[in-house]
Amino acid sequence: MPSWATLEAAEPDFAKRVRAVFDAHKHKTVATLRRDGSPRISGVEMEFSDGEVFIGMMPGSVKVGDLQRDPRLALHSGTEDTPVDNPSLWIGDAKVAGRAIEVAEEKFNRFRIDITEVVLIRVGRPADHLLIESWHQERGLTYRERR
Repeated sequence: MPSWATLEAAEPDFAKRVRAVFDAHKHKTVATLRRDGSPRISGVEMEFSDGEVFIGMMPGSVKVGDLQRDPRLALHSGTEDTPVDNPSLWIGDAKVAGRAIEVAEEKFNRFRIDITEVVLIRVGRPADHLLIESWHQERGLTYRERR
């Protein structure tokens, strides 16, 4: 599975823009799968380090149990409101989907993310459409406009 470094090597400009959106806020949202398969969303902190994406959680939290049982997850950046006077200036939303791999840590549960997909959504110029960029290792970077 690809790491953040894989994305940076393949699409450095896209990776830089996605990281800027994630770095704009301390808290992100993680989606995990409950025991019955239904989704759970929770707050989480995320960091980029040594070409990898990491998340940390309190030991014994329900989201830790979710990931230990089924490592699939999705991360969503913090979101700002679109500027009313010029929506095209909105930094956008970023998403990372993948699998959580637990790594050794003493005080909390830490997971490295093996990336399956990265998405960046922004308002286009003129502000009459959305720009959706997504990267997947097999298909590379794709662009789509949604009106």
